[in-house]
Amino acid sequence: MALIQAADTRTQDTPMNYSKPVLVAVKPGDHEDSLALLRSHAMFSALEEDDLQELLHHARRLRLGHHQLLYRQDMPAHHFFFVLSGRLRLYRLDASGIDRTLDSIAPGDCIAEVMIYADPARYACYAEALKNSEVLMIPVKAYQDLLDTHHSYTQAALRHYAMRAVTRFHDLEIMTVQSARDRLIRYLVDLLPEGSEQGGEVELPLPKCLVASRLAMQPETFSRILADLKSNGLVRVNRSRVFISDPSKLIQISQ
Repeated sequence: MALIQAADTRTQDTPMNYSKPVLVAVKPGDHEDSLALLRSHAMFSALEEDDLQELLHHARRLRLGHHQLLYRQDMPAHHFFFVLSGRLRLYRLDASGIDRTLDSIAPGDCIAEVMIYADPARYACYAEALKNSEVLMIPVKAYQDLLDTHHSYTQAALRHYAMRAVTRFHDLEIMTVQSARDRLIRYLVDLLPEGSEQGGEVELPLPKCLVASRLAMQPETFSRILADLKSNGLVRVNRSRVFISDPSKLIQISQ
């Protein structure tokens, strides 16, 4: 795998600029670290070692700077991506040109893997690095060739898509809640790991203004609701970290 350093693509006047990356060398040890993370994902865990190595032979590493675009909405999709480090935001532009946050992607997860089955294949949104990030760029055609010759790989990919669909339905359920306060409460509770009935601390995966966008509310509304929950002793807030002492109480007031 080659490591690619992408040039800065976002400027004050033209935030949607996009330029091609340039090749630089891979540091020793990076290859092994990437393999371990890659093997933990459902899209790759079923692959035989020779097939995984063949796929990686066609893959490239991309390094993205803060606020740099990985790809643009409606751009032809010849690759999907696996996040190695950092964090990326997915967003779309509405008719008025305002961007609407859809999701955030952390290390160990894929972006745009649905392009493997899309026809025509075009990216449905923008992907932007929220911090310095590295991703693995994997040719759609190379993965399609593996699926064509290995039925078990196809089954593993479809199971992954099914799990993603269930998650998306849950996200849509949250967005159908009319009250902005209830949407925020359900979002915070969902950030808790399973089995956290007694509460715990979560870290917001996006800056607060982008969480607000993700939940279809203004940043001022988000801040006001969070301050109200804090004043009522339901949460404690320390920058991007939120401590939820009693999730059941939060859920009760949102019903």
